Amino acid sequence: MSELICKEMIAMLLAGGQGSRLGVLTATVAKPAVAFGGKYRIIDFPLSNCINSGIDTVGVLTQYQPLRLNTHIGIGIPWDLDRNNGGVTVLPPYEKSDNSEWYTGTANAIFQNLNYMEHYNPQYALILSGDHIYKMDYEEMLDFHKSRNADVTIATMPVPIEEAGRFGVVITDDKKQIKEFEEKPEHPRSNLASMGIYIFSWKVLKSALLDLKDQSHCDFGKHIIPYLHEKGNRMFAYEYNGYWKDVGTLASYWEANMELIDLIPEFNLYEKYWKIYTKCDMIEPQYIASEAIVDKSLIGEGSDIYGEVYSSVIGAGVTIGRGSVVRNSIIMQDVTIGENVIIDKGIIAENTKIGDGALLGTGDFAPSTYNPKVYASDLVTIGEDSVIPAHVRIGRNTAILGTTTASDYPDGMLAGGDAIIKAGEMV
Repeated sequence: MSELICKEMIAMLLAGGQGSRLGVLTATVAKPAVAFGGKYRIIDFPLSNCINSGIDTVGVLTQYQPLRLNTHIGIGIPWDLDRNNGGVTVLPPYEKSDNSEWYTGTANAIFQNLNYMEHYNPQYALILSGDHIYKMDYEEMLDFHKSRNADVTIATMPVPIEEAGRFGVVITDDKKQIKEFEEKPEHPRSNLASMGIYIFSWKVLKSALLDLKDQSHCDFGKHIIPYLHEKGNRMFAYEYNGYWKDVGTLASYWEANMELIDLIPEFNLYEKYWKIYTKCDMIEPQYIASEAIVDKSLIGEGSDIYGEVYSSVIGAGVTIGRGSVVRNSIIMQDVTIGENVIIDKGIIAENTKIGDGALLGTGDFAPSTYNPKVYASDLVTIGEDSVIPAHVRIGRNTAILGTTTASDYPDGMLAGGDAIIKAGEMV
């Protein structure tokens, strides 16, 4: 019989989402594994929050396109989560003796890993999303939970009342006890929005998961929280007032990266007391040629800059050729940009090659003819491993995925709002 391990609180990090609103950026990679800030991936932020908060046991639940995420996390060394007693564990759906079942909802994913959680016999369970950019001390949230003798604590943050209808909002009394929920209300009566971060007393969570195990697509916000509220459990709202960004759309993802290059960035990546950890490959230093110009930008290690870079975030191992100009753009790692290329407001994913003389981000905004729910800004978005031929012109609010040739561009042009998708499903 295995020795009983007792942990005060363990974290379960939901990282299986496709992130379909990021379009071609998540065609072959899960949203939490998308690059951010030149050297990080989105999942680095909640993982770093865990170790900075003293949480040393983290289950990472993966599902959609897990390979990059699994490789990045490994055994957790960058976050000091390579431990014999706890540490980080990747938890994909697995085949059971009677059936094989995908995770069908956030709570269903946790339910399928009850055995993992019970192994640590925790007093509390912290449920996290793997796709937000923020710094939070979960230990302070746990102290709040204990002080209220709460069964459930929901992290909330104030939002402008005119935006509250986009969120689940909570209505509390003067002691922050939750009295009512409103899921995306048309006329919100509160501006306290749920962040999708929960602390449960373990026995309460386990009981609810077992009670609702047959609920189709069981979800915390839609099912578990309302169920426990109806049963009279003590539920409180922990108010968070720091930086928190849901990078779930192309526009918000671009904005969050651009905020990093402000003179005094709202979100500081360099605080010594709250470091953001990531998997770092051993690569050579960056090189900036004598004729190059770099202004108000982040430049990753191992990059070779011969052209001009303005207000952009450049990942590791990027090459920008002579005469090229990159403005207001996110260039992910190992992208090769030829000579005399102009890019304005682009998001260029990993391992993409852009031929000489190409012009990306020309003309005015045009509505997307491909997927207007995803592509609704004036960005040029190119998925990873793509190839852009020389001397083509690409309009705004466009999407490209795959190896394209000159014949894919009528008159050498991809008009604003159009897309070229060479691989994969609809993105």
